[in-house]
Amino acid sequence: MRRLHIDIETFCGLNLSEVGVYRYASDPSFKIILFAYAFDDEDPVVLDLYENKELPQELKKSLTDGSVLKIAHNANFETVCIQAYFNMTLDIQQWRCTQVGAAYLGLPLGLDTIAKVLNLTEQKDAKGKSLITYFSLPCKPTKKNGGRTVNLPHHDPEKWQFFKEYNVQDVRTEREIGRYLARFGPLPSSELLYWKQDQEINARGVLVDLEFIEEAIKANTEFLERVHAEIKTFTGVDNPNSLTQLKKWLEEELDSPVESLSKESLQELIAYGYLSLKAKKVLKLRQLGSKTSVSKYKAMQDHACADGRIRGLVQFYGANRTGRFAGRGVQVQNLKRTPEKGAETMREAVRKGLTDLLYDDVPEVVSCLVRTAIIAPDGRSLVVSDFSAIEARVLAWLAGEEWVLEVFRTHGKLYEATASKMFGVALEQITKGSELRQKGKVAALALGYQGASGALLTMGALKQGLTEEELPGIVRSWRRANPAIVKFWRECESAAKHVVERKNFHVLRKPYMALEFRYDRGYLFITLPSGRRLSYYGAQVTGGKLSYWGVDQTRKTWAKTDTYGGSLVENITQAVARDCLVNAMYAMRKYDVIMHVHDEVVLEVNDNKAEKTLNDINHIMSSSPEWAKDLPLSGEGYISKYYKK
Repeated sequence: MRRLHIDIETFCGLNLSEVGVYRYASDPSFKIILFAYAFDDEDPVVLDLYENKELPQELKKSLTDGSVLKIAHNANFETVCIQAYFNMTLDIQQWRCTQVGAAYLGLPLGLDTIAKVLNLTEQKDAKGKSLITYFSLPCKPTKKNGGRTVNLPHHDPEKWQFFKEYNVQDVRTEREIGRYLARFGPLPSSELLYWKQDQEINARGVLVDLEFIEEAIKANTEFLERVHAEIKTFTGVDNPNSLTQLKKWLEEELDSPVESLSKESLQELIAYGYLSLKAKKVLKLRQLGSKTSVSKYKAMQDHACADGRIRGLVQFYGANRTGRFAGRGVQVQNLKRTPEKGAETMREAVRKGLTDLLYDDVPEVVSCLVRTAIIAPDGRSLVVSDFSAIEARVLAWLAGEEWVLEVFRTHGKLYEATASKMFGVALEQITKGSELRQKGKVAALALGYQGASGALLTMGALKQGLTEEELPGIVRSWRRANPAIVKFWRECESAAKHVVERKNFHVLRKPYMALEFRYDRGYLFITLPSGRRLSYYGAQVTGGKLSYWGVDQTRKTWAKTDTYGGSLVENITQAVARDCLVNAMYAMRKYDVIMHVHDEVVLEVNDNKAEKTLNDINHIMSSSPEWAKDLPLSGEGYISKYYKK
């Protein structure tokens, strides 16, 4: 099959990083200004679309020719932009994305970073960033530039020539990355199907209630203005937002130093028993005024297209290695929970401008309603279904922890059963609000991946009423209760080290599945039950420690990372849970899936079909994949006119 490698450069009055590619490409100011491409191993060609907006006939035909495989890095950008600018329909099945391919091999996502990590002959041109700023973004009008807002080729022919060369170089770099990826074989055919569906879901998008969003922002803004006015009245400071001014006033009022005005520090200061009424009032006002509650709403406004829909909410294989999706734009994977009661009343209060009359803490009300800004169109409803305790189920299935699987096959009370197993107490004696249930819950959520007391603390054990002294005992009790999982940690670490040291392969067989560990050309590969592989680049064993190269999740830099059995098990478990999700979503492909968040799927359906659809998708979510027939899954959901959690 003939291959066509593509890279484009664009201009738009909007900032791509602030609005996302769908809003960006639909703006009237958007245009493709350079189009570089290369067939197979031919020299790349760059088209100056300021000179001629027509594409050569061969190229134009190839974009829709099924016998030509189109390849781009972050192909979503190219496909969305080309379709919008040239008013053509592209078939995503005819495309491949080197960014997805790199993520599948555990590599970074950026074209430049991949080239550096792999030490490729073709590197991305470092001059690109300044050239993009000059030609792809609006410029500030000045007397010197004649008041223009756009830099065109004739304004700096030399820079324009460099920009064309930069565009061509991107094609060369992307093509060499493609050659590297091909050495390890193509993506599994199932992953290509899931990627195609992902592109369709992202293009469909979600409808947002722009009127509600506007009222929410307005209510929050007016409330903060009143709060700041009150702070000024009490303190006399010029700028209530100035931490320096406010700290100075507080130090004078309290006659003691104030180290911080962070959320935690404010709570501690307010709880201090010897404050004056004025100081306590100012601190509470500061607490109310410092809440960030409308940034998500503003992001929704920025990303909304002309039809009120937000598109491109998740990135396929955004979390390389596990293959889980990453949030983009509005970051729907990081939205505050909706109140279980009173959400409808709160929404109506916001819509009618009555929030400040009915509620004392307006920012909190506005913040907790952000999910509800995602709505169904008239005559349609949102149907939502969520996997129940998916990671706990998958972990028990992988390890063969039979008693946990039996819990999920029967009553499903994992926290009570965990406490019963840990402390030798009858299940019936552990009630919902009991101390033992809390211990079972925290342990079940925190300890599955070889964590200890620190993991319990991170999970909020102290807030659940536990003491730091009892945490080591809880860890020991949980591990005694889950011997198969503890053994699985050791087995995975041992298998990984074995194949890396001996540069061979090993099959780890468990009661319900098998994992293949294989070393190949610097990689540790773990083949999952679905047939997909986890990839660990630069895997090695040094001084008894297993390590690989990956993106440091704290510093977001490419770094050598030590790993161990529990971490490998976490990757495997989360990857299998992800495979369950995409398997279920593919089974729902006849429906309008508009979004998915973690282990939850959101559909948009006609009102008269909502009940049946909910039953259908709950059944799908509760059905085990072909490659995991003994895995007990369960899906639960709801029907609503707006999204909630």
